[in-house]
Amino acid sequence: MSYENDARIINDDIFDLITEYFSQEKSSQNIGSRVDFFNTYNNYFVLTDDGSYSINSREINHKVETLHTSTGAISESFEKFIKPMKFNYSKDIAILDICAGLGYNTSAAIADFMKNSSTNLTIDMVEISKATLACGLLVPSPIKEHDITKKAIENELIAQDYANLSLEKTEIPSNIDITVYIEDARQTVQKLDDNKYDAIFLDPFSQNMAPELFSIEFFKEFRRVIKDDGIVATYTSSAPVRAGFIEADFYIGQGPIFGRKQGGTLASPNPLMLDTSLPKNDEIRIALSDVGIPFRDPNLNNSSDFILDKRTEERHLARHSTKISSAVKTPIFLACEMEDEKLKRRVERNLAKMNIPSTMSDEAKYIVECENNYSKKQDNENNSRNRILNMKKRLKEVKDGSYG
Repeated sequence: MSYENDARIINDDIFDLITEYFSQEKSSQNIGSRVDFFNTYNNYFVLTDDGSYSINSREINHKVETLHTSTGAISESFEKFIKPMKFNYSKDIAILDICAGLGYNTSAAIADFMKNSSTNLTIDMVEISKATLACGLLVPSPIKEHDITKKAIENELIAQDYANLSLEKTEIPSNIDITVYIEDARQTVQKLDDNKYDAIFLDPFSQNMAPELFSIEFFKEFRRVIKDDGIVATYTSSAPVRAGFIEADFYIGQGPIFGRKQGGTLASPNPLMLDTSLPKNDEIRIALSDVGIPFRDPNLNNSSDFILDKRTEERHLARHSTKISSAVKTPIFLACEMEDEKLKRRVERNLAKMNIPSTMSDEAKYIVECENNYSKKQDNENNSRNRILNMKKRLKEVKDGSYG
């Protein structure tokens, strides 16, 4: 299977239907056929609570999920990708939209820009699947700005001989420039200019489906193309993703909570762009546990399975060597009294392998000492990145015997 097919997320049935439809559109020239298609096959699309449509994924681990939260597909775009931004709308704005999908994140960005600015907006949309972008043409627009995005998508699908009819009548405003890249985002990002973007939206379906889009090396490309005050936003709270951002020289913070129990992740070269620290236990686990081993893709060309397998191997090698075992969330009990004796024995067996005598030992307290100054509000010095790096350093000192 090609990487393009392997990376595709949408349901196989709707993929086949859309591919066949756009093939037939070339010969039929029926200007009403896209509306007819949606009306005929709308059971493949999922109406979310805010009235916008999502679409079902392929079966993954025997489950089919929607591409967006049921709370609201377009609302998710505004809450997770627009509200955390700190755009200076007196200046031109540039955005990179990775895994653009149906075009909702771009549309939300356009809506916010048009409400707040009369400068220039540049958006580079990246999506590997033509059929997924084509779904964006077929769904009813949840906001009027989605019609602008549709026009950009349609133009590129026609340019690539996937679509034939120019049916979108909304014109793209002269101060908005949208480029659509239909290719592997890893290849796209290497072609982009340094220090270009005010924001990067990172919206793959999941880290287990696309770990290649959450790797340290991919994030290093982000670090190159983002401005010093730019912000990367992604929905995931995953420890390896957050660890990857840190290793790629980003500061990190908690993103908004919407449709999930946990907030997403924000990353920036500038700690002052990030208001909210990660939860304390998340910091401890990223710093000290093997769950904080990031994804690696050294040449930006490995398969998802290869990247996942290599991370599994690295976790195994790091456990009890450079990292505390993630079993029973062991690291979060450092410097804590434990009443559950059975759990305490398991935790302290794991700690002993890292030269930590007990949860209340001097070594344990030393490793997590910086968390005594934890503040939900981040600043230039007291922030999630600095605390995580401090704890990693102290764990190494304890393990190799240089502590004390």
